Amino acid sequence: MVCGGFTCSKNSLCILNLLYILVSLLLIGIAAWGKTFGLVTSFSVVAGVIGVGIFLFFIALIGLLGAIKHHQVLLFFYMIILFLVFVVQFSISCASLALNENQQNHFLEVGWNKSVETRGDVEGYLNCCGFNEVNLNKTCKAHCVVANDCHPCGPILKTYAGEVLRFVGGIGLFFSFTEILGVWLTHRYRNQKDPRANPSAFL
Repeated sequence: MVCGGFTCSKNSLCILNLLYILVSLLLIGIAAWGKTFGLVTSFSVVAGVIGVGIFLFFIALIGLLGAIKHHQVLLFFYMIILFLVFVVQFSISCASLALNENQQNHFLEVGWNKSVETRGDVEGYLNCCGFNEVNLNKTCKAHCVVANDCHPCGPILKTYAGEVLRFVGGIGLFFSFTEILGVWLTHRYRNQKDPRANPSAFL
């Protein structure tokens, strides 16, 4: 059967949603692993990543069940939700790639001042204290405090901020195009006739 047929559309949707399920399980597993081994102590960061993973898992599960059963209602809601996710993810990815250096520094400083737990994780991992200047009077988890030889974290974070944003933006763009592919496949699959069903019935 040609790729534009019913079976090809069904198999393509199933493979795409299985990929999303694997990605969602990977997100949940990495977040739980980071929390278990103390790599990330911020509960809000872990909960956010796990929440995204669970959301993606349920969306993929709806798409997979709709594709297997050729269920019109499930496919319709899956198509709408996937399109909304595409719009949000595409916008965030483009914004990440478009941020200039001053905007990156501003968001880094805002994020630094907002979460004490994340700040402690960064100081311990990068072995630095403070953002723009070292202040050893404050609580700092870095090992450099013992030797009294610490550097501020801001310059280190700024060095990698551009690379991280480009990487995240590129990954986001890639997955956003897989989402619009999923929307197109779902729309086409909903309007195709199941060859195993009654030939006179249009599902």
